[in-house]
Amino acid sequence: MPPRSPLPQRLGLDAAWLRTNDGDRSAPPAWATMREWLHYRLPENVEVDTFLDTGRFVYANGEAVRGEDGYRSNTFIWFHRDLPVETPVPGKIRVIHRDERIVVIDKPPFLSSIPRGRHVRESVVVRMREELGLPELSPMHRLDRVTSGVLMLATEQRWRAPYQTMFMRGEVQKVYRALAGIREDLVLPTVVRNHLIKERGIMNAEIVPGVEPNSESLVELESEITPGPDGARRGIYKLSPRTGKTHQLRMHLWSLGIPIAGDPLYPVAQDVAVDDFSTPLQLLAHTLSFSDPIDGTERHFESTRPFPLTAETDAR
Repeated sequence: MPPRSPLPQRLGLDAAWLRTNDGDRSAPPAWATMREWLHYRLPENVEVDTFLDTGRFVYANGEAVRGEDGYRSNTFIWFHRDLPVETPVPGKIRVIHRDERIVVIDKPPFLSSIPRGRHVRESVVVRMREELGLPELSPMHRLDRVTSGVLMLATEQRWRAPYQTMFMRGEVQKVYRALAGIREDLVLPTVVRNHLIKERGIMNAEIVPGVEPNSESLVELESEITPGPDGARRGIYKLSPRTGKTHQLRMHLWSLGIPIAGDPLYPVAQDVAVDDFSTPLQLLAHTLSFSDPIDGTERHFESTRPFPLTAETDAR
């Protein structure tokens, strides 16, 4: 791990860091200057010379890296990357609860939980670090970008371990609500158990038959609502996951023949533009309940979003 960054956060994001001779055994043994090494180490889309000329690379003491500096082995370098242009995600992040240790928010659809890929500024972490003035704010569990509802974050790194352990041990009771079609031949409530895998870089998860289940969800029909435009019967379902696999609830309802309304992946992957916010996935993380691992307090948090969900237009 690197020492403490000499650069402050920018827009809620920590500075990136590099280290010379950082485990790259295929690299040449030395370079004459730091400029040569930075050109070797960084991808072509990083304008190394411009960064050097404007003092955007710094050493651990905060001193700017100069292109003519002689190459230094085992040296840390910090800098802030240029961020991609992102379309603002509509919908306000609602703070349900805040105290010394945790922040609980109600996430709108289409907003990533953490900064990654094409979604950096438009993420819960980046928005809320800046809005709340909490530079160490970080989520203790995740919701898919297209999923809405209750998400809990730690205010500081020192609180992460006990709460994350609680989630890993399955000591948090989660309840979701989903909108999906009604099958007259489906007996409910039912418990769905199967083996799910989600490979890195592959959008869809997969059910592996004949393998010991690693996922489990209780599915209950809460109420029937007005049929959709096609006249098909629709219901609001109460979903209680007992494990936390990626896309678990979406896969479990699909496996029952009642895919969640608005799902861009299941049953068929759709080519939806990244800035198309017109059709939210009808899946809401409705409640979180647990015994606080620090003081034993019984905690219960509930989403305030009306359900079924509609396309959000309220400003940040």
